[in-house]
Amino acid sequence: MTPSLSAVVDLDVPGPVISRHLYGHFAEHLGRCIYGGFWVGEDSDVPNEGGIRRDVVESLRAIRIPNLRWPGGCFADEYHWQDGIGPREQRPRMVNTHWGDVEENNHFGTHEFMALCELLETEPYISANVGSGSVKETSDWVEYLTRAGDSPMARLRGQNGHPEPWDVRFFGIGNEPWGCGGNLRAEQFAPLARQHATYARNHGERPLYRIAAGAADGDYHWTETLMKQVTTGLGDRNPRELFQAISFHYYTMSGAWSDKGSATEFSRDEYWTTVRRAQHVRELIAGHAAVMDAYDPTKKIGLALDEWGTWWNVEPGTNPGFLYQQNTMRDALVAAVHFDAFHDHADRLRLANIAQTVNVLQAMVLTDGTRMVLTPTYHAFEMSSAHHDARALRVHPVGAVPTREVDGVEVPTVSTTASTTDGRVTVSAANLDPDAPATLELGLRGCRAGDAHGRVLVADDVAAHNTAAAPDVVAPQEYDGARLDGGRLTLDLPPAAFVTVSLGLA
Repeated sequence: MTPSLSAVVDLDVPGPVISRHLYGHFAEHLGRCIYGGFWVGEDSDVPNEGGIRRDVVESLRAIRIPNLRWPGGCFADEYHWQDGIGPREQRPRMVNTHWGDVEENNHFGTHEFMALCELLETEPYISANVGSGSVKETSDWVEYLTRAGDSPMARLRGQNGHPEPWDVRFFGIGNEPWGCGGNLRAEQFAPLARQHATYARNHGERPLYRIAAGAADGDYHWTETLMKQVTTGLGDRNPRELFQAISFHYYTMSGAWSDKGSATEFSRDEYWTTVRRAQHVRELIAGHAAVMDAYDPTKKIGLALDEWGTWWNVEPGTNPGFLYQQNTMRDALVAAVHFDAFHDHADRLRLANIAQTVNVLQAMVLTDGTRMVLTPTYHAFEMSSAHHDARALRVHPVGAVPTREVDGVEVPTVSTTASTTDGRVTVSAANLDPDAPATLELGLRGCRAGDAHGRVLVADDVAAHNTAAAPDVVAPQEYDGARLDGGRLTLDLPPAAFVTVSLGLA
């Protein structure tokens, strides 16, 4: 049988490190992500540790989430962090004007978030309020989080029950300032970001990794404007003293912002449009990276895609401001497409955060009272965890790449990536065609590989999803479609399937 895709992988030519932080997550005060998702309170019937759901923590620890972004999102730019510290019953309430116009009691604040990160064994990624906050708020929050000794903010932290500073590295300067973060132009935001970054001082032993809020989709002008601020006007100072990364956001949908499409009921045309738009992330990463290369050819400044994922119409009967959607096999394949693009650009892309972790958009976990469901996307993340901090291996196609014309664009129907670490190679492959199997044939050069074993994520229908009543409709299974013959690895891929295979190196 003629393979759908033939390619060569040079096992002895490892590329850049695939940072584990490309598999980061996002938790915003939005809908039931925090309240009812991560946080249930200490008096809840749901098993918890200090008010934090144990089942959610255990499931996320299993996929080794490397960082968690908080408190937003749009919410970050109306959040004043001092409202979320001190005795909970004394914390002031606020209105979450962005998401559902509901009241927020601030019971989940800085101390609760840091406790969550400790339980998850993950790194915190704090987003500062630039839209409605002050430079002093930013400065004080960094001091509160990271400074030891007897400074004003360190003393206040101790009075609130945590004498020692936390280890915080990732610090975001604003969020979507072109929209909900202030409706600013790039030229307005750049000096603001520069000012806030200046006062986000390094207090702890580990310096902050400051991420300046960047563009929507392909707004390369925004990226260029920020890069000029990073790399000019500093004299002999190290340009990394201001920002260490610049972000952008990109979401995938089959429709328009006014009608994004259903999460579970979609036509084949809608499916393929989703695949095409998911693959567009590769072009966007390359475009922003090219702009950055012109100002930073040695790639000192990182690129961060700190919001990505599918965005569908909310589930019928739910609050439209809560962004609750189901999660199907289609969503898992969208994730696989993104992972492959991330790996191919690991020299510049340093961090990515799927939106969002619990009960919102393309979630890992859905909760309903005491019940919890793992989504197909959760399983795609878990199956890809061997790529964390591995060295990327370039996959070189040989001959024609299988494609399908979608909306006038030729869309590849097989997506694959490979990496190596600790004497093993991991190959991941997705057959994006929901109606036909595919065969991937990889020539493995430079080292002898053996001991192939893997798993497959597949379902009878690309719209299949998990529910509390049927939690394992889409779940990983042992994979028997891998054949290793000398230096050739052949993978038989079912329709709409994601496969990960591990190989030992001699």
